[in-house]
Amino acid sequence: MDKYSIIVCILLGIITTNLIRVLPMILIKGQISNRFLRSFLYYVPYVTLAVMTFPSIIETTISPVSGTVALIVGIIAAWYRMGLFPVAVICCAIVYLMDSLIR
Repeated sequence: MDKYSIIVCILLGIITTNLIRVLPMILIKGQISNRFLRSFLYYVPYVTLAVMTFPSIIETTISPVSGTVALIVGIIAAWYRMGLFPVAVICCAIVYLMDSLIR
């Protein structure tokens, strides 16, 4: 890749990144009053985090079974209103114990 191509790629990256951040501020003036759009925008960060996290929970363990079991137990623990730290500790312990039994 020559020097010109690298500069063009960097500039395109800068433009697209800033366009995504600045365009909503330019187009949307004032508070959003549409109930559907407000609820959609409220859940976007959670969905994005889930889409990035769930596959790696299952794929990064020695066995996909241990990751799946930890995911299910973590969901159950979170359902019973346990905090983030206890749920993480429980899930890590389950993966550690199941993976050590598999070896």
